[in-house]
Amino acid sequence: MNTSPSSIAVANPFALTGKVALITGGSRGLGREMVLAFARAGADVVIASRKLEACESVAREVEELGRQALAISTHVGRWDDVDALVEAAYDRFGTVDILVNNAGMSPVAPSSEETSEELFDKVVAVNLKGPFRLSSVIGRRMADGTGGSIINISSSGAIFPAPFFGPYAAAKAGLNALAGVFAREYGPKVRVNTISAGPFLTDIAKSWGDDARSGLRSAAGRPGEPGEIVTTALYLASSASSYTTSSFIRVDGGLY
Repeated sequence: MNTSPSSIAVANPFALTGKVALITGGSRGLGREMVLAFARAGADVVIASRKLEACESVAREVEELGRQALAISTHVGRWDDVDALVEAAYDRFGTVDILVNNAGMSPVAPSSEETSEELFDKVVAVNLKGPFRLSSVIGRRMADGTGGSIINISSSGAIFPAPFFGPYAAAKAGLNALAGVFAREYGPKVRVNTISAGPFLTDIAKSWGDDARSGLRSAAGRPGEPGEIVTTALYLASSASSYTTSSFIRVDGGLY
């Protein structure tokens, strides 16, 4: 969004009225929280994840808020799926003003040596290849049009990498680098920023050990609640962050 500071509505700087947001991994966890927050702020939403039924469930929640929603089953690690997602979004709404690359996966391998090629490729595809393709295609359209905002949801695992998570840490580190690439390639009309998310109590937290769930390794002393991602996402999506691009924002409770 190429909005000058003088045009920001002070009464509601996070307003997304008239905007269209596409959020991958939008059917649960942090993605669902952002979908609903963006809808409450006035945006229509494209909800993408692998399970169509889950996307449709969240779409109904959006429609109950008075906004339009499009639910699409997409495997973001496959370029054909990504291209089909983009076409469907533009066919329905004519534009995408906000892209949130939120879909991700972080399976644990027995060891780095025992990580299979299939697992490596799958992790890199979902966490890096998909966001690259989506940002490339939508970013170009944004730059040729009225602009927009791209938000990459990265992970503290990229800056505090742990054993057995090599492919995930490397893919998220690559995602961090892409913000600078696309911010310069598609600027000044397109802003591209990164949220580095720490431990949040989403579905994946059920598999954590007691140490991780306690949150003792952070200054906040606890894991985050999913809704606590919302204000940072709204800031980056809206005109409130008109002079913020290529930025890396940690939302991790002061981890480590």
